[in-house]
Amino acid sequence: MATPNIAVVYFPGNNCEIETLEAVKAAGMEGKILRWNTKKDLKEYDGYVIPGGWAYEDRIRAGIVAAKDPVMNLIKKESKKGKPVLGICNGAQVLIETAMVPGLKDKVEFALAPNKNPFVSGYYNTWIQIKNVQNKKRTAFTNLDKNEILHLPIAHGEGRFVTKDKALIKALRKNNQIIFQYCNKKGKIEDKFPVNPNGSIENIAAISNKQGNVMAIMPHPERAIYKQQVPGENKTNEFTNNIKIFKSMKKYIENE
Repeated sequence: MATPNIAVVYFPGNNCEIETLEAVKAAGMEGKILRWNTKKDLKEYDGYVIPGGWAYEDRIRAGIVAAKDPVMNLIKKESKKGKPVLGICNGAQVLIETAMVPGLKDKVEFALAPNKNPFVSGYYNTWIQIKNVQNKKRTAFTNLDKNEILHLPIAHGEGRFVTKDKALIKALRKNNQIIFQYCNKKGKIEDKFPVNPNGSIENIAAISNKQGNVMAIMPHPERAIYKQQVPGENKTNEFTNNIKIFKSMKKYIENE
């Protein structure tokens, strides 16, 4: 099989496309940064990543303008064929606003609201831990050990997963769509600051669609794929386990 080829889709205002492409290639895939208005045939690609930043300056609210761009209709169509789509930070906001995640109805079901914590109003950047809570099924992004903990940064102002729909939360639990939750260094999920850095309901850091091939994640795995990028780690080019999100994507494509 040919090496999986990933499109990193760039919108005006993104600022993580280079790190994202680096992570894609470090995981053993090929990839290219493609502009939102590219004339290239995106259908030729095996998967898609929407990187972080401030697409269209986050006007109106985070992710909404990019979500209305025609390119997202094409990516949505390709995702229904089973191709993986990963949205990181601003990319996660775009996936929520397109209704690709959680994807249970053909409408927006979730919101990524302004952060809530006792010290900072608005944008908040820090290092946190998240735990893989996907124990009952594998998704395109969770070829990890049970309850494996990842150490990586967050950097957002509107990262709080929130809904008033209790039935939706129940459905997400039933469908195993809650993928990563914020936790402490020992893996305990505590719904309080600083473990939950933004007030997300259920400590949610990432959710997927029901099929598991589309994931919206607020923390930045692409910014911490090497140990030298992580505080307290040895200054080496060895991989951290954050690379597993991208390696999982590769394995998923190869097994499809």
